[in-house]
Amino acid sequence: MASPSPASAPPQRTPDEVEDIILRKILLVSLAPPTNPSPAVAYLELTAAELLSESRPLLALRDAAERLLIDRLSLPDPAAASPSPFAFLAAAFRRAADEARKISTIRDAALRARLAASIAHLRGLILSYARIVAGNPDTFPAPPNAPHPAAELLVFLLAEAADALDPTPAPGAPPPPGFLDEFFGSADYETIEPAMGELYERLRKSVEKVSPLGDFQRPLRVLRRLVGIPNCAKALVNHPKWIPKNQIMLIGEGRVMELSSVLGAFFHVSAICDREFASKPDVGQQCFSEASSRRPADLLSSFTTIKSVMNGLYDGLKGVILILLKNLDTRENVLEYIAEVINKNAARSGMQVDPLKCASSGMFVNLSAVMLHLCEPFLDNMESKKDKIDVNYLFFNNRIDFKNLTAINASSEEVSSWIESRNNKHAQNVSGEARFVESQEATSSGKNSTTSLLSKGGTLVRCSKNENFSFICECFFMTARVLNLGLLKALSDLKHIAQQHTRFEDDLESNRAMRDQGGGSPQLEQDISRLEKMVEILSQDKLCYEAQILRDGSFLQRALSFYRLMILWSVDLVGGYKMPLPSQCPKEFSCIPEHFLDDAMDLLVLTSRIPKALESFALDDFLNFIIMFMASSSYIKNPYLRAKMVEVLNCWTPQRSGLNSTASLFEGHQLCLDYLVMNLLTLYVDIEFTGSHTQFFDKFNIRHNIAELLEYLWDVPSHRNAWKQIAKEEEKGVYLNFLNFLINDSIYLLDESLNKILELKEIEAEMANTIEWEHRPAQEREERLRVFHQWENIVRFDMKLANEDVGMLAFTSEQIPAPLLLPEMVERVSSMLNYFLLQLAGPQRKSLTVKDPEKYEFKPKQLLKQIATIYVHITRGDKEAIFPAAISKDGRSYNDQLFASAANILWKIGGDPQIIQEFMQLAVKAKVAVSEAMDAEAILGDIPDEFLDPIQYTLMKDPVILPSSRVTIDRPVIIRHLLSDSTDPFNRSHLTRDMLIPNTELKAQIEEFVRSQQSRKRTAAKSEIGESDGTADMAK
Repeated sequence: MASPSPASAPPQRTPDEVEDIILRKILLVSLAPPTNPSPAVAYLELTAAELLSESRPLLALRDAAERLLIDRLSLPDPAAASPSPFAFLAAAFRRAADEARKISTIRDAALRARLAASIAHLRGLILSYARIVAGNPDTFPAPPNAPHPAAELLVFLLAEAADALDPTPAPGAPPPPGFLDEFFGSADYETIEPAMGELYERLRKSVEKVSPLGDFQRPLRVLRRLVGIPNCAKALVNHPKWIPKNQIMLIGEGRVMELSSVLGAFFHVSAICDREFASKPDVGQQCFSEASSRRPADLLSSFTTIKSVMNGLYDGLKGVILILLKNLDTRENVLEYIAEVINKNAARSGMQVDPLKCASSGMFVNLSAVMLHLCEPFLDNMESKKDKIDVNYLFFNNRIDFKNLTAINASSEEVSSWIESRNNKHAQNVSGEARFVESQEATSSGKNSTTSLLSKGGTLVRCSKNENFSFICECFFMTARVLNLGLLKALSDLKHIAQQHTRFEDDLESNRAMRDQGGGSPQLEQDISRLEKMVEILSQDKLCYEAQILRDGSFLQRALSFYRLMILWSVDLVGGYKMPLPSQCPKEFSCIPEHFLDDAMDLLVLTSRIPKALESFALDDFLNFIIMFMASSSYIKNPYLRAKMVEVLNCWTPQRSGLNSTASLFEGHQLCLDYLVMNLLTLYVDIEFTGSHTQFFDKFNIRHNIAELLEYLWDVPSHRNAWKQIAKEEEKGVYLNFLNFLINDSIYLLDESLNKILELKEIEAEMANTIEWEHRPAQEREERLRVFHQWENIVRFDMKLANEDVGMLAFTSEQIPAPLLLPEMVERVSSMLNYFLLQLAGPQRKSLTVKDPEKYEFKPKQLLKQIATIYVHITRGDKEAIFPAAISKDGRSYNDQLFASAANILWKIGGDPQIIQEFMQLAVKAKVAVSEAMDAEAILGDIPDEFLDPIQYTLMKDPVILPSSRVTIDRPVIIRHLLSDSTDPFNRSHLTRDMLIPNTELKAQIEEFVRSQQSRKRTAAKSEIGESDGTADMAK
């Protein structure tokens, strides 16, 4: 079209003609047959005829602009090369802007104003019809294969959101300047809403299955821009896929929230692998393939890249959520969305998670990071903000069901009953208030307002229970659930992956060793190839978790801050940091979900093992909390949770943490100094019975942590003094129970270890006979090797624990020997020491020789020295000389030659001369005690059965009656039994020490029997002496 520009228009043209030229240029139309036809310019013949029929000039003027625009868009059968209606409108908007700039040079102010108004009017029409086309693509004819208007709009948005650092170029040309701002900003909700549905769906698809190494940043910037526009934000939360209601075959609701919701696609972007719905590019393959052969600098670079990219995702998603929360029209929808994600993925808390039913770990880790960002304002001021966290939210909110979660110290029935009683009480209060208001209104107005007041009463109940919770309160509890299903579950998965990785590596090493020993077979080669693939996959998975979580110190610090607030809030429920705890556990505390505190401990264990993760982080509140609750089963029922607290403290000891600053935690806190040792000893005893089917084996792991911590505390003078005081005050209480279980464990662990060592030697001998070994089938050799490695691990673990237990007896017996000499304990201790001595210095000791004893933590020389030291320490405290007799009574392990053999070995291995000398003196005393015992037995002769203990068949000294079975038994025997089992051994009914009934009558009979036997023996002896004298006289 060859019209001159307005700036140089000949003066003879009228204003109408100038306007006609501009509008036709913008709309690319002609109202007269063109002399030089152009495919871009459309001849609107019918429109021209209509104008003529209306006696109007054939000019494109403002009053005809909408008709011209509609007719231009309505041209039938557009050519394939012609632009789509939306593209045409966008281009028209650009041309309108160009023409608006050109008319600025016109000197005639009136004409300039008229043309500006006409252009503005036409631009408004262009935008309106662009919105109509975007929302209703079939409004006007489109060329074949034309893109959807929403796709074209998205291209504009993505192009305008482009950044120089984006991994891929923009998908198309940018929109005309100002087009998007006016398209979205100047429209009302009803106009823009139809266009937004398809746009959000396409935006979701643009990040579907995109990994952090792909282009998710541009779509995320687009989303953030859109939610900043109030009507677009409203359209998002009203989108059918805001909270999807659609169902996908074989896919659960939790996974649907991730796969189908608009936000779900963005939350799915994660470095953590999702095998079922994998994202591209593959982070594991690109960043961590063959990691064992890569340079550390390369791995560090990958870690840094992923951390940076993921933090960009967190910031973008936080920005989106925060904008929506600040908008009163959308806040409720955001909270509802988060609640739905939580509720529909509650199964993620289980041991086994179905990946088709629940959202991925990647989504929940991302959501965890975003929720922690939202918590930051009140985490920075938690002391002043924690009062806004209302415990009633757990029981009376209508978003998330907490009532079905395991409570800290209440059954589900108890929780329900308590909530019901609270509801009834509140309803009575509201009813009373309503009656009072009714009477007041009736007095003042004489009108009956019962119905309205009752409805007000109902509203009061709803408000106080469901609606009257602050955002801080809602955000806090939602974050707690998200972290449980997200960050903490991911850390649990990582632990499992690491264990699997180690196990497969061990199997791979064993298989390669078999192959190297000549055991190659096609099956073995297949196994090696399979294991190599599994090791590689698990290595990549492990490093991806590490990159997104463990390497992000700020993420972990925010999580720690959140759980510090959780601890402070929980402690407030029981009245604050003070000991002892109230005798009655408050219901508010006992009914809170157990995972609140369990997750805090899990996170502390993990971060304590990451170098420098806890630097500059205040741990005092956590320490005080642990000391308060670790030994209180009336507040925290789960013994494994209390055991986890010990694990945390164990990680904080200076030798484990590598931080000297943690020493002040144990040495400078009054609660710690007053209660820590006592609580550790109590938990050591309590953990014997956890109620789990694996309790027998679990207790060894837990006591290992307690023993390590106690060993550290023994070297701290203030704690050692507390320990000695406890041993004195609780000599027949918790301390006696502690010693009993310590001895039980020591015997079991050493016995198991030594038996397994003999079995290991047997397999070693088999492998040493190479000729016979190589003739065995490969499968048999493989099985024997697996058994060998399994037993190696068992021996290593059991011996380590046995060394700890014997070591603890060695250093405590020096200063606290008295409890070991109690009647109910001295024979038990003697039997244990004799048994150890027999194993380490007896005839079979040479059979325990192994190639590499240190490999199995087997230190026979050290053990023998410690056993001798314990003997001597107890002897030094034995003021009544009862220990030698107890040693000699042990008919299973004791013999006098054993002590001589042990002394010889101790001299050879460089034992302490003083200890050896006292040990040999004890041996002499024990030998004398044997002789004295034989004499005593001879004196007593045949003992009546009713005087014999029914379990040990020894003469009773302090008979007592068991209240339930009515059996009489010796007090030391039954007390020794009760130390391990609080039941009557004859009928399994409950029994405690204080329930024992002294059998004074029988005791008197026994004492009389002993006296009479001794008297008879003395009389017989005198008679023999007299007879021998008479015989001598006769001989003379």
